[in-house]
Amino acid sequence: MTTRKFQIYRGDNKNGELVNFETEVKEGMVVLDAIHKIQAEQANDLAIRWNCKAGKCGSCSMEINGMPKLSCMTRMNEYRKDETIIVTPMKTFPVIKDLVTDVSWNYIQNKRIKPVKLAHECKTENGYVMYQNDVDRVQEFRKCIECYLCQNVCHVLRDHDKKDKFVGPRFMIRVASLEMHPLDTEDRIPELKKEFGSGMCNITKCCTDVCPENINITDNGIIPMKERVVDRFYDPITILGRKIFGKKKKKFPPLSP
Repeated sequence: MTTRKFQIYRGDNKNGELVNFETEVKEGMVVLDAIHKIQAEQANDLAIRWNCKAGKCGSCSMEINGMPKLSCMTRMNEYRKDETIIVTPMKTFPVIKDLVTDVSWNYIQNKRIKPVKLAHECKTENGYVMYQNDVDRVQEFRKCIECYLCQNVCHVLRDHDKKDKFVGPRFMIRVASLEMHPLDTEDRIPELKKEFGSGMCNITKCCTDVCPENINITDNGIIPMKERVVDRFYDPITILGRKIFGKKKKKFPPLSP
């Protein structure tokens, strides 16, 4: 075992400071293990949110040495033995206590998005039929564990605090997963432009970089949605065609695979 140094944020959204700790760590331990050891032996009232400890629940999101990470998936051997591990809560959201932040704003954004509305003409005796390629296209977005690391690192939310104008990358891909659904009939493009703030994202790909599920948020989700907004509201040829021929309805696959 080796002794490692930590600085952990203690406090709430108004007052707080980094507090020094030292603890012995064993080979194979992750940062969450070390924090639990400190909590058990030195700071019983240290607040931390966690659940599965397997990188699938998204609960233990925090910032470790300035990088948004899941503490249960961040191994101690990623850092030099003489390096102090600085653990702070996610910066984008209000601190409830210590390392626990209030992420309820995200659930409010999710409620604003229209749910899927399936096309009845595509239903058969055996249920709905879709091409496998269409299924695979949106399956990537379903891997999201809602850790909100992408929301935390988004500079529109983090640095400019534009939560009233931009829903953030997690909900841009939520819209993408619905808009790309081959049987969905809802139209969310107007809301994407006017209410969800798609134009505020300047595709820095920082959200993609921190995603623990390796979802290609920017290229596969955000950019296609921005393109649909541009086609709808800014492409003169598309606008002229819509005025002449009317609104184009979504096409659905045939009822046999």
